[in-house]
Amino acid sequence: MTDLITRLLSLWSDGLPADDETAVRAFRELYTDPVPVNGTPMTAADLIARARALHAALADIRHELIEQVQTPDRLAIGFYLHGRHVGPLPTALGPVPATGQEVSIRATDILRITDGRISSIWVISDELTALLSLGVLVPGSTPLPAA
Repeated sequence: MTDLITRLLSLWSDGLPADDETAVRAFRELYTDPVPVNGTPMTAADLIARARALHAALADIRHELIEQVQTPDRLAIGFYLHGRHVGPLPTALGPVPATGQEVSIRATDILRITDGRISSIWVISDELTALLSLGVLVPGSTPLPAA
């Protein structure tokens, strides 16, 4: 599964092919289509849109693999996503305008593997620490009103 991890992180770190057809093929080599992400089915086109948004938000993207645990049909990886914040960063609080700052986002992906491809994903990202490091949230400030 080491090859799968390398290909997965590379797919999200490196620039995607400009044409969508080639990008769809690249995602379908690694993911079933659709693939449930946190329980929500996402197509290869949806994943490409997420990857393009990530690349618009962060320059010089790199992944730092911290930990991996695997079974025959599961893979869990803990990693940092590093980059320079150059465009709107999608978050649970809404898009964060570019700050020009370096940012690191801690994440854990729990993947189900079926026939060599990712068939289900649970993603846990530490957006709070990233938002604090970008100065979007300030410790001790008044919390946002509930929606």
